Amino acid sequence: MSINIFAKNFVVMVKNLIVFLFVGLVAVGSWHCNKSNTNTSCTVVQPADEEQAILTYNAAKGITGIKDESGLYYEIIEPGTGGTPNLNSLIEIKYRGELTNGTVFDSQTDPTKTRWALRSLIPGWQIAIPKIKKGGKIKMVIPSALGYGCRANGNIPANSILFFEVELVDFY
Repeated sequence: MSINIFAKNFVVMVKNLIVFLFVGLVAVGSWHCNKSNTNTSCTVVQPADEEQAILTYNAAKGITGIKDESGLYYEIIEPGTGGTPNLNSLIEIKYRGELTNGTVFDSQTDPTKTRWALRSLIPGWQIAIPKIKKGGKIKMVIPSALGYGCRANGNIPANSILFFEVELVDFY
């Protein structure tokens, strides 16, 4: 009988040791991630700090944009007809995106490949796209804070001002 008690106590002790080691590893892993995140943090450039660069770009490209309170500039080329999308809408669009140095970083001419939830896109799009209706076209100059911020994304460098031409083909 004493062997059974010993075996039961041993099993409990091993289980407690496994839990202790697991909790310790999670704690060390969390500390390491938090420590490494602070070392790779970045500073978001505020739209007001990029305004002169945006105005210079607009003048060079002949964009007569309206400034939104967010700091985004937009020019409605065609307003479209019907209703307007909201953040819960799935949008189908044609678009071209470029950096202010003229480098095209993305484009799509097949709207069936862009059935995206507006709420899942960058803040600049969430602000600008509802300004047009189905069939509408808009140009946007988006401060980096309303784009990808201080993090690079694919071939878009960190703190990049973005230019887009977008046609809202349809939304649901």
